[in-house]
Amino acid sequence: MEVEYVRFLLALLFVLGLIGLLAILLRRFGFGAVRISPAFRSKGRQAEKRLAVVEVAALDARRRLVLIRRDDTEHLVLLGNTADLLIESNIKPTRQGPGAQGGSFQGMLRSSGETRQ
Repeated sequence: MEVEYVRFLLALLFVLGLIGLLAILLRRFGFGAVRISPAFRSKGRQAEKRLAVVEVAALDARRRLVLIRRDDTEHLVLLGNTADLLIESNIKPTRQGPGAQGGSFQGMLRSSGETRQ
């Protein structure tokens, strides 16, 4: 009975070793390497992010509005279960002060010097 367990364990280690050897060979020949676009190679970690989700608003259980910023342009997208729809494109972001309409509560706290605990 114990001989069967030892045989099973040795067979398992052999198969895992073969999988590891195959992974090493694939990486060596360039099949498993992560390819980075030449545009991003020299920027490193200090590169400014060009894409961000500015705000998300849930309309109902299935749909939500998402405001996406790319470079200095914002796009309003309606996301749903089966289809996505671009509502408005090429929106220029406005810098609003804390007292202006549409300013967020969190932005007002930041400008007044309050911090989150």
